[in-house]
Amino acid sequence: LALLASGPAARAADEGWVSLFDGKTLSGWKASEAPGSFRVVDGAIACDGPRSHLFYVGADGKAVFENFEAEVEVKARAGANSGFYFHTGFQEKDWPAQGFEVQVNNSQKQHGDYLELKMTGSLYGIRNVYKALARDDEWFTLHVTVRKPRVEVRVNGTLVVDWVEPPGPLPEGAPTMNRLGRGTFALQCHDPESKVFFRNLRVKPLPTPPAVAAPMPPVDARYAQMLA
Repeated sequence: LALLASGPAARAADEGWVSLFDGKTLSGWKASEAPGSFRVVDGAIACDGPRSHLFYVGADGKAVFENFEAEVEVKARAGANSGFYFHTGFQEKDWPAQGFEVQVNNSQKQHGDYLELKMTGSLYGIRNVYKALARDDEWFTLHVTVRKPRVEVRVNGTLVVDWVEPPGPLPEGAPTMNRLGRGTFALQCHDPESKVFFRNLRVKPLPTPPAVAAPMPPVDARYAQMLA
């Protein structure tokens, strides 16, 4: 079995994947307002401290991805809130304004005056998951595929989001929504009570896909209400 697992099929499955984390240092990553919220613990990036975001910038500080598959293993302590961003870009402080967040939240209770109902795997604020499909204190896998204009999110192999970005403007009254473009990845340290670990971060760049053949969802008043 060990020989089979390391044979041609296994090598083909790994072809094209690039590691984003060496398991020992934060080389290639850059933290925002509270750099001390991130450190390497037992081969994982530990998020523990005041709000901060850790952006992948690469060896040259210019990492950019457009169409890709990305995979990361996550472990969240009870009550933790975090996120995995894509198509984002470094900023010195505050919540990332660019790109999209894939939510990490298995069990967070009311935090101050806000109760977060968007659970792990949500494409935050666009297509939300309201049932926890991962468990606290156990490693689970997030798999994100972007083939513009489609985004797919999987939790432990289960497809939980399959969203196609609508063309053109949104209906009047709809909330502002970022557009798919290009950018990098970021990890979120949400607050001092949210302790989360990330490991085995990797990405496979994909070529620009042909036009999506699937029918576009109606972008109407109901669509705007869903975003709201």
